[in-house]
Amino acid sequence: MVSALRHITINSLDPYELATFWSQVLGLPLDDDDHPGDPAAVIRLDEHQMILFVTVPEAKEVRNRIHFDVMPTDRTRDEEVVRLLALGATQIDDRRRPDGSGWVVMADPEGNEFCVERSQAEKA
Repeated sequence: MVSALRHITINSLDPYELATFWSQVLGLPLDDDDHPGDPAAVIRLDEHQMILFVTVPEAKEVRNRIHFDVMPTDRTRDEEVVRLLALGATQIDDRRRPDGSGWVVMADPEGNEFCVERSQAEKA
């Protein structure tokens, strides 16, 4: 027997606000039942798996032990970085290389790190 991944849970000061950011990043809607001020918010990845944002009283203070790597589907990595900055992300580190490989380390509005990789078209 094995276990199935049910939730990826992200602690947050404001679950609705942070889930809204990630909803825009991923192009996936929030659950219809989620509202500002709720103690939790959900982005469904499929019918069985979701990203769950829950309220905690303390702000993030140290580097993530796990993070997302995102890959744009309809634009370049550099265009995606610009889009994410406009959504409220911040750039933490630039690991792009002269040959076009590499990634950009960013943080969401609550400081959770994530990486932006090249698109499949750029890799080809």
